Amino acid sequence: MGLLDIAKLPTAENSAIRLHETDNVAIARVPLSPGATIVVAGTSVMVLDSVPAGHKVCLKAIGAGESVRRYGQAIGKTRMAIQPGQHIHVHNLAFEDHELELEFPTGEIAYPALPANMPTFEGFLREDGRVGTRNYVAVVAASNCAAYTVDWIAESFEAGSILPNVDGVVAFPHGEGCGHAIGPDTDQLKRTLAGVLNHPNIGAALIIGLGCEVNQIDHYLGPNAPRSKRLHGLTLQTSGGTRGTVEAARTRIKQFMEEMTEQKRVTVPASKIQLGLNCGGSDSFSGISANPALGVCSDMLAAIGASAVLAETTECFGAEHLLVKRARNRQVAEKFLGFIEGYKKYLRQFGGSFDDNPSPGNKEGGLSNILEKRLGAAAKAGTSPMMDAVDYAETVKSPGFVFMNTPGYDPVSLTGLAAGGCNLIAFTTGRGSAIGFPNVPVIKVATNSNTYKRMVDNMDVNAGRIVDGDASVEQVGKEIFDLCLRAASGEKTKAEVLGHKEFVPWRIGPVL
Repeated sequence: MGLLDIAKLPTAENSAIRLHETDNVAIARVPLSPGATIVVAGTSVMVLDSVPAGHKVCLKAIGAGESVRRYGQAIGKTRMAIQPGQHIHVHNLAFEDHELELEFPTGEIAYPALPANMPTFEGFLREDGRVGTRNYVAVVAASNCAAYTVDWIAESFEAGSILPNVDGVVAFPHGEGCGHAIGPDTDQLKRTLAGVLNHPNIGAALIIGLGCEVNQIDHYLGPNAPRSKRLHGLTLQTSGGTRGTVEAARTRIKQFMEEMTEQKRVTVPASKIQLGLNCGGSDSFSGISANPALGVCSDMLAAIGASAVLAETTECFGAEHLLVKRARNRQVAEKFLGFIEGYKKYLRQFGGSFDDNPSPGNKEGGLSNILEKRLGAAAKAGTSPMMDAVDYAETVKSPGFVFMNTPGYDPVSLTGLAAGGCNLIAFTTGRGSAIGFPNVPVIKVATNSNTYKRMVDNMDVNAGRIVDGDASVEQVGKEIFDLCLRAASGEKTKAEVLGHKEFVPWRIGPVL
């Protein structure tokens, strides 16, 4: 049964959704009660257990130790024999890490030709050719010792003091920058903060330090700095302490804003969009509605030479075989697999596994393990070739679908995407994650109508209409694409209206 055939009112024929003809489970569209009958692909099944909406119900007898299949893929093995109509979840489905057969690309996929009728948006054209969807002044802490000060600086600018064509002054406080082991951890922090300072949505920036931390502000200044114009550095120890630094920063920011007010939005090709793809608070409907719809939007962006950047390495584990064969060439495939292997080593240091990723909320929403979660998560990247794979906060330079190595933890993942240059982010959620970013519009896509209605002030798009039968995946994907163009042109997202400004760099090493 296709999603377009689903009516709003539950009947035996539309109360459960089978996603692939080889699946031995269906997903309950509505809560199912014992004794109820569902009809899937012409076969009637009597429900034996209470099955919450979004959870799996068995369609055919599965022996102990046999595979449970969803999306046409194995998502684990049964702990015991399961009868048709029984609820399948963590109590009777075991996670199993298994080897996957990888099909590597043998040739080279070319970048697509740009369309004759290129969509456009109104953005801030930067000197390096990138385009900002916003025009902020950034005040970035070099370390935790300057975190309070950068917050004070940003908060001291009331709405009435912001000049035309300037979106505001935003702070980037964090708890890092000192007590780090010198090496990969400090290198990654520097890459992250440099990406923020030089972000296309930033028209001017200040880097603020205490003065004696590991992460010295001199790294970000000078002729070789990523941003040489409209960048200024201050330390509390040489600027009169906290109050003196706030006053000095305010003076410089006022000068920056006078320069920035001359910058105006201009019409630019939509190929200048770099859309970060993220999900959080996922549920079982994520892989049915919001993520496939976002995948349609991603494919539309890739077709016009824009970038769609898939994050969350933890949620690509188990989907390697699906993504490797989509790689532009063998080199990109190997880079992607290198990030997966590197993450496995990272987790082993702490005795963890990828299956630690699903949260209690994910499981309450019907996702039993990481294998099931990743099949839905990967759908955000659509069907386009994977043109590149980059490390955390590394600058995205390739058009099309790009993979970025990030944790699944939402604020850390969004920080990596933004530092890599994404000028928009699309975030799908089933449980209702409330998150944003200081200088990047975050578009929230709800996977189900209940969450959308409960959190309408947080959600921009209701992909639950797909499950309700009121819209197709393609229609909602086009809706997200159109909203991307409007948000890029200045329309505020719900996260922006609420003032969400989460910023959390990835700390990978020990605290010294």
